[in-house]
Parts: sequence; C-alpha cells; structure tokens
Amino acid sequence: MINHEQHKGNAKRKRPLGVRVLRVIALLLALGALVYGGLVAYVCYREVTVPAPGVYDAIIVLGAQVKPDGEPSVQLRLRLDKALEMYQASPSVIVVCGAQGANEPRPEADVMRDLLVADGVPADLIYTDSFSTDTRQNMENAKEILDGLGLTSPLIVTSDYHLPRALEIAKDAGFTPQGAGSLCKPDFEFWTQNHGREALAWVKYWLVKYVGLNL
Repeated sequence: MINHEQHKGNAKRKRPLGVRVLRVIALLLALGALVYGGLVAYVCYREVTVPAPGVYDAIIVLGAQVKPDGEPSVQLRLRLDKALEMYQASPSVIVVCGAQGANEPRPEADVMRDLLVADGVPADLIYTDSFSTDTRQNMENAKEILDGLGLTSPLIVTSDYHLPRALEIAKDAGFTPQGAGSLCKPDFEFWTQNHGREALAWVKYWLVKYVGLNL
C-alpha cells in the first residue's frame, strides 16, 4: 500500500515538465519585477536627496528632444527654465549640450542657445556642444570647454530624475559638480516612462563603470 507521503512524492515526480518550466518562468518574472521596482525606488530616492546647490562657476545644461517644427519639447523647456533661474541667481558661463537626433531639425545645443539668448542671457556667455549624444559625452565635451576657461565647479541642470546619474558621470569626468533638477512633466505616463527608463540607465552606468562593458 502506498502511504500519503509516497503519493505526494509520486505526484511531484509526475508533474509535467511544462508546468515546472512555467513555475520557474513565473518566479523569474516576479523576481525581475521586484528588482525593477527597487531600481525605480532607488531613482526616486536619489532625486529627492540631491543637496541644494551652493557656489558654482559655470552651468551645464543637458539637452532633450527638439520637436520637428523646431520648438523645444516640454522636458527641454523645463530644463532651460531651470537653467535661466540658476543663471539669474548667479550669472555665469553656460554650456549647452546636445547633438541633432532623429527627427530634429537642428542640434539641441543650438536651439537651447537661441532660446537662452531670447530669454536675456548674453550670447558671449553661452558655449555650445552640438556633438554629444549621451550624458557621458555631454560631460566630456563640457569638461574640455570649461577646462579652457579655467572653470571646475559647474552646476549641472537636467531633469530631476536624470540629475543624480548625471552628477555621478560629471564626477567621473573630473568635475566637482552640483546639481539643480527641473521638475518632471506632471503627467503619470510621462513620469512612469522616464523613471522606468532611468532605472535601466543606472544599470548600464554600473556595468560600464564597474564591470567595464562597452555599452
């Protein structure tokens, strides 16, 4: 006679392979969702713990999308508004960064310069980096510009969710940076999309910096 424990053991052994595979997949998906949620929480934590800026000798503004009609996206306009606010608080050299992306009629840096000039910033205080395509290149090119001017303590201006990682990359480039983040567009879908993407960008940053992957 087969006892109860033997019956349970036989049931486990007879469980179809497909069921076991599905259980493993479900477990991995749940684990992945947990890790991803933790990364998004990390992004949120870092953005609200950036110290308020003190004295800075330059401002670096990171680019964002320019619309096909040449107008700045909401995100770019918010970054420029924050940069203008910080310039008015402490007038200094401004470096605007951003190449020309797909469906953009002009380099982001050129559009940013023109908008800041229209807002009252003297053109001779604005330097453009219209070749960088990511945050690391933004910082490397801005570093070259500011080194030539003898400036080493810039204020980084970008969207709030992007600012903590931008500051880490600025440190990697040799800066002693501070930061001022523009608020993310107050739209749930926009907020979720950008914070979710930034969580993955942190993973890429760690893999490049600590593992040495060429991503």
